[in-house]
Amino acid sequence: MSNGTNLSVDPSCLGQPPPVAIRIIENLDIFGIILYSILTFMAAVSLMVFLEECVYIYRKVPANKKSLIIWVNGAAPVISTMSCLGMWIPKAVMFTDMTSACYFAVVVFKFLILMLEEIGGDEAFLKRSSKHKLRISTGPCCCCCPCLPHVAITRRSLFLLKLGSFQFAILKIVFTVLSIVLWTNGNFDVADVSITGAAIWINPFVGILTIIALWPVAILFMHLRTALQTLKIVPKYAMYQLVLILSQLQTAIINILAMNGTIACSPPFSSPARGYMLSQQLLILEMFIITLVTRLLYRRQYEPLPSEDHDDNENTYMVAMPKSA
Repeated sequence: MSNGTNLSVDPSCLGQPPPVAIRIIENLDIFGIILYSILTFMAAVSLMVFLEECVYIYRKVPANKKSLIIWVNGAAPVISTMSCLGMWIPKAVMFTDMTSACYFAVVVFKFLILMLEEIGGDEAFLKRSSKHKLRISTGPCCCCCPCLPHVAITRRSLFLLKLGSFQFAILKIVFTVLSIVLWTNGNFDVADVSITGAAIWINPFVGILTIIALWPVAILFMHLRTALQTLKIVPKYAMYQLVLILSQLQTAIINILAMNGTIACSPPFSSPARGYMLSQQLLILEMFIITLVTRLLYRRQYEPLPSEDHDDNENTYMVAMPKSA
């Protein structure tokens, strides 16, 4: 007589790929139907709110800011829509995540340009900053380096700020296309963290590019936050940062926990697939809330910008340049 115990393990818990959409529908219980319906409704509302906002922007906003505000406002609805597609079609999660990441890479650059346009454009920015130097000891790169020298605001330094964010918008798309090409050849797998896998080389490099791109935006925000205070730039920047944290950092943490088996499998989802699914569902809810908040922030009339003298007296992140004898 055998003393062993026969344990049956669902095949989906043994590292199987994500299920197809029809299998998810077949396995939905009452709670699952309600959950999926509510999240799909939230994603649809987010998209409709964004489309309505686009109509408003084209009618009411000056031409130089129309496309910029639409791009920035579209971050949360686009991520929500892509997450909804990934929730219903788990096999497409890699592509929906890549689409969201590419869109947000462009938003990083657009937000920097939007701040410049809010101050009046490049010329107005240079005129306001001609008597000051800029502190570059800000996050995410150099917040712990207060000894860094102050940088004069010139056309060259402004160009470098733009270039720092623009490179991410371009290179992120390039590396995404490269990842898809390698995936079709069987060389790219987001779950493969071995030294011979392409993901272990591409993802850290993209992470470095991300940090480099966020740095100029943070520098410019700290520079202009007082001047643009009446335009509610602080909560706008907070929403931009929140989208970044939730769509990138939160997703990465959940995926790491799932790949390590911390998140248990739940047929028909393996542990990694369930982690991806939880990430998509959380993003839909979070981006829905952010969509409503950003609509309130961008769809309102603001007081005029303060005078240049008022800005000079209050902006603590600009350092006066010494006058030459």
